[in-house]
Amino acid sequence: MMTPIVISFSVHVLLLVLEARHADADVYLHMPRGSNNRLNEATRNRNNAKRLFDSQNNNRGGYNVGTSYYYQGSTVNFQWTNQHSCSDKNTDCQVIIQYMCHDLLRDGSTTIPIPLNPSQCASYDCTKDLRYGMHEDLVHHLNCRSTERGNVYAADKLYNARTATQSGRYYTADYTRQNPRATRYAYECPEERDYYPYWNPSPWKDIAVLTNDVSRCEYYRAESQNVKKRGYCNLPFPLYYFLRQCRERAGGLFTRYLWRQPTPRFFPAPTDKATCESITYNHTYFRQWLATVKGYTRCHGINIPNDPTKVNNTITLSARWIELPSHNAPPPVCREAPWSRDNHLGNGVGGHPNSFNWTVPSDVQSEFCAFRIRYNISSNEFDRWGVSRANDSTNMKLNFGFSSPEAAATRGFVFKQNPVVDVFGSANIPLRLAVNTAQFGRTFQDRSHSFAIRTRPAGVPANARIHNIQVQGKRGNIVQVYPGVEYDFVPNRLTASQDDYIHFQWTGSNSNPANNAGQGQRGSDRHNAILLSKSLYEEGSSNVSGYVYGKFGSSYPELLTDQAIAGFTRDQAEALAVLQHGGNKRGSIDPELDDMSPYYDHGLAKANTLGVYHYMCTRNNNFSNRSQKGRLAVVLQATATDVIGRFGGTLALQSAVLSVSANAVSTALVFTISTYTDVQCQKFLEGMGSAIYGTGLTVTDCVVIEPEGNFLATGDEVSVTLNLTASLGSSPLSSVKVFGTLVSDGARAWTQTSDNTVDTSTRTVTFNIAHGGLYVTKQSSSAPLASLIMTLVVVAFLMVAVAVYMSRGDRFNKVRRGLSYAILSFRSEV
Repeated sequence: MMTPIVISFSVHVLLLVLEARHADADVYLHMPRGSNNRLNEATRNRNNAKRLFDSQNNNRGGYNVGTSYYYQGSTVNFQWTNQHSCSDKNTDCQVIIQYMCHDLLRDGSTTIPIPLNPSQCASYDCTKDLRYGMHEDLVHHLNCRSTERGNVYAADKLYNARTATQSGRYYTADYTRQNPRATRYAYECPEERDYYPYWNPSPWKDIAVLTNDVSRCEYYRAESQNVKKRGYCNLPFPLYYFLRQCRERAGGLFTRYLWRQPTPRFFPAPTDKATCESITYNHTYFRQWLATVKGYTRCHGINIPNDPTKVNNTITLSARWIELPSHNAPPPVCREAPWSRDNHLGNGVGGHPNSFNWTVPSDVQSEFCAFRIRYNISSNEFDRWGVSRANDSTNMKLNFGFSSPEAAATRGFVFKQNPVVDVFGSANIPLRLAVNTAQFGRTFQDRSHSFAIRTRPAGVPANARIHNIQVQGKRGNIVQVYPGVEYDFVPNRLTASQDDYIHFQWTGSNSNPANNAGQGQRGSDRHNAILLSKSLYEEGSSNVSGYVYGKFGSSYPELLTDQAIAGFTRDQAEALAVLQHGGNKRGSIDPELDDMSPYYDHGLAKANTLGVYHYMCTRNNNFSNRSQKGRLAVVLQATATDVIGRFGGTLALQSAVLSVSANAVSTALVFTISTYTDVQCQKFLEGMGSAIYGTGLTVTDCVVIEPEGNFLATGDEVSVTLNLTASLGSSPLSSVKVFGTLVSDGARAWTQTSDNTVDTSTRTVTFNIAHGGLYVTKQSSSAPLASLIMTLVVVAFLMVAVAVYMSRGDRFNKVRRGLSYAILSFRSEV
């Protein structure tokens, strides 16, 4: 019977991988364009899977190099596909999105990985040799090669001690079970790649952790290097230099003979402060120790330059524990991962791509950045946080109801390669399972090409919203581009508020495979955007106020006279169509845009005119082969949309905040918050044949919350906070009331919320809701009560006056006779 291979996890750190050599799951970043280690190859397969990082993906994935930039505070829509399920019962899954910026980050111009040997680089400095792509820097990689594996690997070290050589291999951070031979992928650190949160310093800043287990979100956010500092052991320079030179000479034998020596401790650099500070170095003592290492002499002759202890043997150098500050960034967003199915590199719920919206930090500015997405899948047979080799069989026993680990093993219920199980017991019917232990607990990743983060242009307010519209995909039909995708605008559907800014920008390549299907010059990507014509059949309502321009059912552009996308100017519309600003465009442009660059930057353009705009790319919208169309809705109200799940979250506008507490909803939902001024709200309701409920003064904006259904799962709160837009004067706070109605029901029925809180110091009103809808805040007026009192006073005065009048002479009898005559006049007979 084969020795079982066991998954081992830390109680604190999520193990993302198991020993593996073949890619069977994959994750591909489509927007921003993921490289999958491609550069600009004109072949369907990438040239070098080791160019920048270890993706574990198929060689055919990725898009050719193309750079872009994003303005601070703008919204970037991420889209990706992962081959196996996420947020599904079949697997345990995490998706981690990060970014990194530094001045030497680059794509490079060759697919050869950046060397370790400086003699192979210009000016003897590989980090500045721009021919080679580089994300992580050399210091990060060398620290990885000189640092012991984290304590999370204790069970692995024990298990992998099948031979002395193997035990040594599994002792430093560049040897992992997914990378058992310490294969080098540029300057990436394998251990940092495979674990999250990583305990040693990492250059990557966290954006989001998307998981099916949000109970871990507090831990992820607290342990993120965004908010928590990291430390590492800095060995004395002579030891560090010797380590690097000796390892280059001896390879794996180095760890077999040197790093397994129990005392004294020289190598590797430990991961805890106390052990680190106990390491000392003296040339004489070190050479004496080195001479005692039996059977190993390859590194005895290494000369260490600038070793002060060699000149003065009374000097002793000590290792230093260095703590690096946090990245000083907000903790990552943590929520449910979007759902996806097994065996499918495609869209998620509703046929829409799995996506995440990122707001670019306003305090970051760099021309040299990259994104990273990592995708981990694990099996449900094991507790990924607590399993080790020691309790592996115990977990099998518990999961399948056996009386003991031995009973489970007797029936074949042991985690090993292709086990034979006896399901029926006494029937003795053997069945072999297709279990590949290398596939249990896998991490896949993809990274973008380089991009820039830039400050906003002068005149664009810091609080103005900027939406990026880009293009994903590459030239070819669906079979030729797989596992990539065909062309599409991203986001394909966007709702923006009037006066928001739209940033059309896309990139592409001129070196796609020459025989891939498409229009224009072979191998080239080109895109434009122009308004679609009206459809000849009904496509349903858009539920957005304003005129609808074009329809998705059309394949011809609109005849443009005065109207363009979002009310852009004529010059802006022409530039989007022919990829050229200003000048004499007419008659000088190739109809398929071959004479233009694959990169186009439209710059910022304000969404001026309300309406729903459907647009297309004239070159690539090849009906029945591929569709490249988009929709932009420009609405009057301020609007924000995001996914909020069991971990909770907030959606904020200038005058309103939606707060969802943890566990308030049972699953991830797409929430939208929109605000209307009092005048806008009245017009909105008039369009539905309704009006704002109640009398008195409206003291906040109207707010619309979606979804409208009852989304509250528990007694926990979903609250709305609105800024006061009017003074309450001397009226009591109890005079402020909040009323709600359902827009889907035509705003016919209104109900008062059960409670609300007015904070005069912050000038806000806060109330709880259990469902979406339209909510308005009114201040009850004292005028009706004053009117009633005045009426009663007038009536009393009149009664007194009549009594006084009647008390004089025979006036009462005269009035009585007059009334009797009046009564007789109404009778039917004379």
